Amino acid sequence: MEKAINRQRVLLDHLRPPSADSSSSLSASACAAGDSAAYARTHVFGDDVVIVAAYRTPICKAKRGGFKDTHADDLLAPVLKAVVERTNVNPSEIGDIVVGTVLAPGSQRASECRMAAFYAGFPETVPIRTVNRQCSSGLQAVADVAASIRAGFYDIGIGAGLESMTANPMAWEGSVNPKVKMFEQAQNCLLPMGITSENVAHRFGVSRKEQDQAAVDSHRKAAAATATGKFKDEIIPVATKIVDPKSGEEKPVTISVDDGIRNTTLADLAKLKPVFKKDGSTTAGNSSQVSDGAGAVLLMKRSVAEQKGLPILGVFRSFSAVGVDPAIMGVGPAVAIPAAVKAAGLELDDIDLFEINEAFASQYLYCRNKLGLDPEKINVNGGALAIGHPLGATGARAVATLLHEMKRRGKDCRFGVISMCIGTGMGAAAVFERGDSVDGLCNARKVESHIHLLSKDAR
Repeated sequence: MEKAINRQRVLLDHLRPPSADSSSSLSASACAAGDSAAYARTHVFGDDVVIVAAYRTPICKAKRGGFKDTHADDLLAPVLKAVVERTNVNPSEIGDIVVGTVLAPGSQRASECRMAAFYAGFPETVPIRTVNRQCSSGLQAVADVAASIRAGFYDIGIGAGLESMTANPMAWEGSVNPKVKMFEQAQNCLLPMGITSENVAHRFGVSRKEQDQAAVDSHRKAAAATATGKFKDEIIPVATKIVDPKSGEEKPVTISVDDGIRNTTLADLAKLKPVFKKDGSTTAGNSSQVSDGAGAVLLMKRSVAEQKGLPILGVFRSFSAVGVDPAIMGVGPAVAIPAAVKAAGLELDDIDLFEINEAFASQYLYCRNKLGLDPEKINVNGGALAIGHPLGATGARAVATLLHEMKRRGKDCRFGVISMCIGTGMGAAAVFERGDSVDGLCNARKVESHIHLLSKDAR
């Protein structure tokens, strides 16, 4: 208790304006908490952007899974409805809904999202729009809403993600500008994602066995999380239908679990042939699954959440999107994560939990190894190799998975990061803080000697 009181005193001393006769506005202060507890804050406490709810649908295999006969708007509506109903927030108070989505024609998907909002009970006064930053679209939607709240455009908003890869397969429509042949990087934007995986594996020496092992681990962790009920708090069951392809008979079903997770072994995966390059190492088994799903995240200003008496699941701390070589687009998280962590005033060692999208085992392993991250901190409940990767929805799904896991871990988990690589050569990452841990000392670094330290904001 005494240490906590002293911590508050030190922080208040940092915030006091200098006296008129002070020769310097900064001075050394004894801060036993170390740098990790003194990360930068650039906004008043009550203006923090917080997450009060984050839910997702189950993630199902495209074309043959539980959502193969479900319209995209019927995937989005249940999670939009859940974030307001389970928090008792009046839908008319939502300033905007932003939906990350990738494959569908833009105007069509925008209309489907508006329709989904009506299905979910939102009044006509609530606007909605879509955003497309490919694989990070769901996270970009959350970041866009957080930025709008910080800018004062509105106090409450929803960042969501949606993809039906059954209805909208990955394909290029129309002609390609011949000019692209004169620009290697532009030409590389058209590379199949599997080829970029092969490029990463070849250039950075990621072996086939390592990739297959990562896939086995992902399925094992996801299966354990499902069996122990870890996903129940984040999944919204979806009432839908399954159509028999032969008879056309419709059967009503309720989908409540991810259906792509399987029991697999290294021996099983070793039998699979490479799918993108004859002598390559990227297979269907060590690549993310093509999937259908949706997610939604309810954000608001902290002061509004407190007025409503809502528990705070997480605090949005920073976001960063970066560009990388399109030919090795999978390295994106290795660049985006340090940028986002630095923007939050933190260091990599301060992060307790990571959700790094497993687009391909090759790129996931490269990023993990490049940053020197502890495997025990990453994708602890499995990742896209097992759960699936519905492109536009993955970011919102990851927010739900990360924040609910951080809540379960309590004081042992203060900061979390979400990151993914992005087609055409980008990466994105965001930093979140557990909702009830502000100014906690759980990440305090041990000080070996009783020397006076300057915290980061005093350097």
